[in-house]
Amino acid sequence: MAEPARKLIAENRRARFDYFLEDSLEAGLALTGTEVKSLREGKANIAESYAAVEGREIVLINADIPPYGKANRFNHEPRRPRKLLLHRKQIDKLIGAVEREGRTLIPVKLYFNEKGRAKLEVALAKGKKVHDKREATAERDWKRDKARLLRDRG
Repeated sequence: MAEPARKLIAENRRARFDYFLEDSLEAGLALTGTEVKSLREGKANIAESYAAVEGREIVLINADIPPYGKANRFNHEPRRPRKLLLHRKQIDKLIGAVEREGRTLIPVKLYFNEKGRAKLEVALAKGKKVHDKREATAERDWKRDKARLLRDRG
């Protein structure tokens, strides 16, 4: 079956390098009108953001959605905390993983789904140690060299 049509806005490419990504799920975002308009222009950055537990809610912190140019005084705060819209069971599962198992909630992709709603793919992650990162870099380099050797010989 084909992947549903998604319009990618922002991607956290560094997440796979810094973390072991385990479970991922799709969450909605509580946004204001100017934030949605800014996202429609393709402007956002989730590279330095993370999701945190606040009470019985999960909040996206440090995601940068720049102000919408034509909104003048009704604009939004670019790095304000934004509530993630999830089912109660999903929230409880994520809170349990964060508090008991020491996992981190990392935003991976920000996109518009086929209905035009802004969605955030959030992954439960476990931090990598320095030697894990070196290993991943060495493996990536070896794959690149192997592909180059096979291409040149083939």
